[in-house]
Amino acid sequence: MAGGKESARQKMINIMYLVLLAMLALNVSDTILNAFKNINDSLVVSTTNVEASINSLMTSFENTKLKEQPDRAKPLYDKAKQALAIGEDLNKYIEGLKQQFKTEGQGIDPETGDLVERSNQDIAPGIMINKMKGAELKAKINETDAKLRALVDPKERGGLTFSLLAKDPENRVDGVRKSWEEVNFGEGTPLTAAMTILSKIQTDVKNAESDIIKRLLGNLDKAPVILDKFSAVAVAPSSYIIAGQPYTAEIFLTAYDSQANPQVSVNGSNVSVRDGKGMYTVSTSREGMFSYKGSITLRQADGTFKSYPLPEQKYQVSRPSAVVSPTAMNVFYIGVPNPVSVSAPGIPKENLRVSMSGGSISGSNGTYTVKVNSAGIAKVNVSADFNGKVQQIGSSEFRIKRIPDPVPQFAGKSSGSVSSVQIKSQSTVFARLNGFEFDARFTVTGFTLIIAKPRADAVVIKGSGNDLTPAMRTAMNAVAPGTRVIFDNIEAVGPDGSTRAIGAIALTAN
Repeated sequence: MAGGKESARQKMINIMYLVLLAMLALNVSDTILNAFKNINDSLVVSTTNVEASINSLMTSFENTKLKEQPDRAKPLYDKAKQALAIGEDLNKYIEGLKQQFKTEGQGIDPETGDLVERSNQDIAPGIMINKMKGAELKAKINETDAKLRALVDPKERGGLTFSLLAKDPENRVDGVRKSWEEVNFGEGTPLTAAMTILSKIQTDVKNAESDIIKRLLGNLDKAPVILDKFSAVAVAPSSYIIAGQPYTAEIFLTAYDSQANPQVSVNGSNVSVRDGKGMYTVSTSREGMFSYKGSITLRQADGTFKSYPLPEQKYQVSRPSAVVSPTAMNVFYIGVPNPVSVSAPGIPKENLRVSMSGGSISGSNGTYTVKVNSAGIAKVNVSADFNGKVQQIGSSEFRIKRIPDPVPQFAGKSSGSVSSVQIKSQSTVFARLNGFEFDARFTVTGFTLIIAKPRADAVVIKGSGNDLTPAMRTAMNAVAPGTRVIFDNIEAVGPDGSTRAIGAIALTAN
C-alpha cells in the first residue's frame, strides 16, 4: 500500500485487503485437501482388502482344520472369532464418529466425492476436543489393543507386529505439551484430514485383527511335543505273515521326537534305531503264533534315563494260501464271460497277481473275468507282491465245459396239449436255457414242421431260421382239435458258435 494521506474510502479498502489476506492464509489449498481425500480412499480400499483376506482365512479354516481336527481347532477358532468381535466394536464406534463428521460437514459433495465442508477447521476440533470424543476414542483404541493381545499366549506377544496404541507424545509439539487427541484432531485440522485419520485407525484395527488371527490359527500347524505322558507303540504292516516273508514292526513313543536317540530293546536285545524309531525284524521260517515284549529307554531333561515298557505284541505266521472262487459255478463255460473272485488272507487285493493257462483272464483288485474256447482243464495261478518281491501263493484247476443244450419251445411248450387257437397265433420256435446261471442265448437256425391230422396225410415242410415260413403259416391255419404238430430236426447256434441238434417239439391241438 502506498504512503501519504489516504481518503477514508481508501483506508477501508486497505483494511478489507488485509482481512482477505488473513482469510487466505487460514485456508488450505485444494491440492492438500485432494491429497487427504486420495489417502483416505486408499486406506478404505486397504481395509477392505485386509478384511477379505481375513474372511478367506476363516472360511478355509472352517472347511479344513475345523472339520478335520475339531478338538484342537475349536478353541483357536473361538479366539479368532473373539478377535473379530473386539475389532468390530471399535470399528463401529469410529463409523459413528465419521457419521458425525459427515452430518456436521453437510454431507458429500458429488463433484469432489469429499465432504462439502472438507476444509472446515472447526468441526473436527469441536467434536473431538470440545466434546471429548477424541479422549474417548483414545481410551477405546488402547482397550482394543489390550484385549487383542490378551488372546495370544504371553510368550508370543513379543512377536506381534501391529501397533494400535494411542499415546500422548513425550516431546512438546510447537513448544506446547499436547495430548494424542490434540495432535490428531486439534486446532487447525481440516475436516477431511480428520476423516483420513479415522480411516487410518480403522486400517490399523484390521491389520491388528489379521495379525492376531493368523497367529492363533497358525498354532494348529505347530507340532507340540509334551513329554509328560508316554505310551510305547509297536506298529507292524500286518500281523498275518506268509512263510518266507520277514516280520517287520516299528517301535516308538507316541509324540516322539525324531531327533531323539532312544534305546529300544526287544526280548532283551537292542534293535537298530532310525529317526527316533526302533526297527525290529525277525525271520518267519515256521508257522504258528508268536509274541514279543520290549522297552524304550529315553534320556530325560535332567539327564536321567527312564524306561517305558512295550505291551506284548503278537503275530501269526501261516503257509501260503489263496482263495479262488467262481462267482457262478465250479466250472468255466465256453463262449461266455466267467466271473471269478480271487483273494488271499492277509494280503491286499491290489497286491495280487493273477494269471491262467487254458484261457485268458482280465480284471483287477480281486474281481476278474475268464474266457475259454475249448473243453478241458484250466489253471488259475495266484502270486502276491511283497514289498517289490513277487511270490507264488497258490493255484486252482477248473473244468472247461460246453454250455448245456437248450430246450426247444413253441407256444411256450415242448410237449403236451395246446389249444388250436394258441398254436395258430404263434410263429416262432425258441431255444431256451432253463436254470442256467449265465446270460447265454441260443438262436434256432432251422427245423422241419410236421402237421398230422386224423385220417389225413401228414404235411411235412422244412424251413430255415426260427420263424414259420409262409407255407408253414398256411398249413398251420388248418390245425384243428386232434391235430398233431411236430417240430423235428431243430438246430440252434449258441455263444460258442457251434450248431447243435436240440431235439423235437410234439404238441397236440385241443
